[in-house]
Amino acid sequence: MAQQKKIALVTGANRGIGFETAKQLGETGVTIVAGARSAQAAEETAAKLKAQGIDAYGIQLDTTSAADRAAAAKYLEEKFGKLDILINNAGVGAATGFTNVTSQVEDEEIRRIYETNFFAVISLTRELLPLLKKSDAARIVNLSSILGSLTLHADPTSPIASFKSVAYDSSKSALNAYTIHLAHELKDTPIKVNSAHPGWVKTEMGTDAAPMEIPDGARTSVALALLGSDGPNGRFIHMGQELPW
Repeated sequence: MAQQKKIALVTGANRGIGFETAKQLGETGVTIVAGARSAQAAEETAAKLKAQGIDAYGIQLDTTSAADRAAAAKYLEEKFGKLDILINNAGVGAATGFTNVTSQVEDEEIRRIYETNFFAVISLTRELLPLLKKSDAARIVNLSSILGSLTLHADPTSPIASFKSVAYDSSKSALNAYTIHLAHELKDTPIKVNSAHPGWVKTEMGTDAAPMEIPDGARTSVALALLGSDGPNGRFIHMGQELPW
C-alpha cells in the first residue's frame, strides 16, 4: 500500500535539480509528489516519472500561494495521511546574476527573492509539519547555497568572495538560520532538518559555465532525505561534507 511507503513532496520538481531529486528518490522506492507552479507542469512531471517506473503524483504548488499550500496539505492528508520527506527545492535567483552592486539592489528584487527562497519555505513547512510529525522519521531538506555562507563571504580568500549578490545570498543565509532554529525546535523528535548545497550545477540558474551535472547536483538532497537515525541534524551539507555557516 502507498501508505506503507515513504512519501516525499518535492517543490519545484518540474525541472533541473528538483526533477532529478524526485527521480533519484523515486528510484529508491519512495512515492513522489511533484509540486510545480502550474497543474499542467506538475502532471507532465508526474507522467515523466511514471514512465520511468516511479510511483508519482503531480500537484499544483506555487509555494508563494497560501491557497496552493493549503491545498497541498489537504491533498497529502487525504491521500496518504502523512509526509515522510519534504524537499524545499523551489527557489529563484537574482535578475542580475550572481554579481551585482550591493547598494543598488532594488527593494522589489529583494522582496521577490525572499518571498520564494525564505518566506514561502517557512509557510509551507509550517503547513506540513503536522503531517511530517505523523511519519516515523521525517526529513526536511532546505535547498540552500554555498553563497549563503557568511563565513566564506567574509573571507576575501574564499572561492566565493567575488560572487556578491546580496538579495539571493542573504535569502539563503536566512534559510540556513531557519534550518538551525527548526532543527533545535524538533531536536527531541525523530525529524531531522538540514540545509543542502547542491553545488554549482548546469541548470537555468547555474548556466552552462557550471562544472557539475544535474544528477550530481541532486545527490546531496537525496542523501539528506534518506538519512538514518544517526545522521546529521541542523547542519549545512554538500556531498556528505559539512560547510561553514
